[in-house]
Amino acid sequence: MAEGKAGNVVRAIAVVGPTGAGKTALTQALASAASGGSGAVPNAAGQSTETQFTAIDYMGDHYALIDAPGAVDFLADADCALPGADLAIVVADSDPDKAVLLQPFLKAIEDLKVPHALFINKIDQARGRIRDLLEALQAVAATPLVARQIPIWKDESVAGFVDLALERAFLYQPGKPSQRVDIPADMAERETEARFHMLEQLADFDDGLMEQLLSDLTPDRDAVFADLVREMREGLIAPVFFGATAQGWGVRRLLKALRHEAPQPNLAAERLGLKGAGAYVMKISHAGQAGKLAYARVFGGALADSDQLTLSDGSQQRPGALFSVQGTQTKKISSASEGDVIAIGKLDPVAAGDLLAKQGRQEAAIRAAKRFPVFQLAITTKDRKDDVRLSGALQKLVEEDCGLSVLHDQTTHEILLQGQGEPHLRAVLERLKSRFGVDVSTAPPSTPYKESIRRSAEKRGRHKKQTGGHGQFGDWVIQVKPLPRGGGFEFVDKITGGAIPRQWIPAVEAGVRDAMQKGPIGFPVVDVQVTLIDGSFHSVDSSEHSFQMAGRLGMNEALPECDPVLLEPIEKLTIFTPNTGTPKINSAVSSHNGQILGFEAREGWPGWDRVDVYLPHAERQSFIIELRSITQGLATFEAVFDHMVEVTGRRADDVAKKAQHAA
Repeated sequence: MAEGKAGNVVRAIAVVGPTGAGKTALTQALASAASGGSGAVPNAAGQSTETQFTAIDYMGDHYALIDAPGAVDFLADADCALPGADLAIVVADSDPDKAVLLQPFLKAIEDLKVPHALFINKIDQARGRIRDLLEALQAVAATPLVARQIPIWKDESVAGFVDLALERAFLYQPGKPSQRVDIPADMAERETEARFHMLEQLADFDDGLMEQLLSDLTPDRDAVFADLVREMREGLIAPVFFGATAQGWGVRRLLKALRHEAPQPNLAAERLGLKGAGAYVMKISHAGQAGKLAYARVFGGALADSDQLTLSDGSQQRPGALFSVQGTQTKKISSASEGDVIAIGKLDPVAAGDLLAKQGRQEAAIRAAKRFPVFQLAITTKDRKDDVRLSGALQKLVEEDCGLSVLHDQTTHEILLQGQGEPHLRAVLERLKSRFGVDVSTAPPSTPYKESIRRSAEKRGRHKKQTGGHGQFGDWVIQVKPLPRGGGFEFVDKITGGAIPRQWIPAVEAGVRDAMQKGPIGFPVVDVQVTLIDGSFHSVDSSEHSFQMAGRLGMNEALPECDPVLLEPIEKLTIFTPNTGTPKINSAVSSHNGQILGFEAREGWPGWDRVDVYLPHAERQSFIIELRSITQGLATFEAVFDHMVEVTGRRADDVAKKAQHAA
């Protein structure tokens, strides 16, 4: 918002919904109608990948619109922004078959206790009864959906609506405000029935209204409005509006509802647990010369650039600068109004989800759940001179993106970029190159194979070298045998009679461990017991180094005689999916060499299942792609390492050949 409005609070409205519903188009339509335009904005063909903030004024009221990404790969970007909103508008398609796409958005909003309303877009394309559409939407929503409007049909198309709260009818006019008309005579009975149903829903949370309905008394219109507003703000109901952004239909009606019914910022502050004045950080951005910017919502009064803020770590700092926000544009300001979304410069350390308080350190009472990274890429710089810059760039990208993480895999020695899907990481790599000038090569992550042995062997290890002066001599005998799967490594010392001096026995173990870093197949060796049973030494030439070398050489000779076997890591995946996708998932798991362990209804998610499976780590990367394709992009999973299993036959041969080729 611009300066000079300190006496007016700003209400923050999050606009959320699945890709294709018209979420960004509605944001643009609201901005168009608020500025006196037609409010007609065609639905964009692409998808947004980052949360955008837009400031609008309407009839003297001020709003910060939060346009959240809709694709499943980018939902995490909005997770930290949603808790700071006063109201969420969930944009739905008019096709009942697409109702299930709303469930992840509705569940997240309901868990965060953010008041919300639904806007059914593309009503001009609706076919069939609106009642059937509402039933399909209610099946995926825990909060009761209360229809505020019913459509007026003409020639099998929606031509307008009846406002059930106002009891007034309106006809759509292309590019113009809707025209108020009398309620059509043939709709009078339907309007009465629909309004009574709306009142019954409200009466579930208002005993006085219930008494009036039971006594056949007509409720006062102002009292009905008061109930609608109170119950929505308390999260007891979610009102439903409809329209078509491509025509500008229903946009002004929604703006008027926001003006009269959207909660004030103090309710969001209470929900966040912020006491007194301060701000809630919704997003982090590293914006070129401006440096680190914290996009934050102001609460408890105006915020000035001279105000002292207590950060999450307890330190106190003054903002480097305050900026108004309009899309990708920022403008320096000296103060911000209560409720506004602004950018704050040069505060560190600050992360999305933090509270910044004027008085004392405070922790946010609610935080969005962290999303599990389902897709990985191994990255290396194309130019080794960029290695240092890569580290700094990745740190900044992780700060900006709540769904992104970086793992330095100690087993495969790879830098793994971890995210919410292949499109997500592709977008991250584009930012890495365009904003930070770092170009990287990518590859699927290596599978951390291991190897073990099937049978025992006894071996003598001897290292002897004479170079003039002191030589090198180490000699010992070991027994190597397999341990049960998961047994790790055991070193047993059975030396007696001083065959090897005690101070050199740890060197033998070190040599053995060194040899086990890479076995005959080409991978680390596990589940082995090595027993030191005999040896000899030279009083002059033996040394710690000699026995370590002897240990390594002897173990390298012993392992090939122990029938080595390849082991691959198996993960336990917990898959969350709409139950319509469960039969397809069973087939997909089998095709990826996995095993179904069982499934049950997902708690708190009507119509969803939780499926537990075993899946080879090597299959995880391609599995998420197939999983998303068979569930309309909705299913996801969490994974944890469970155990190692033997791999035999052609698959084992192929892995071994690749390892030898890489070596």
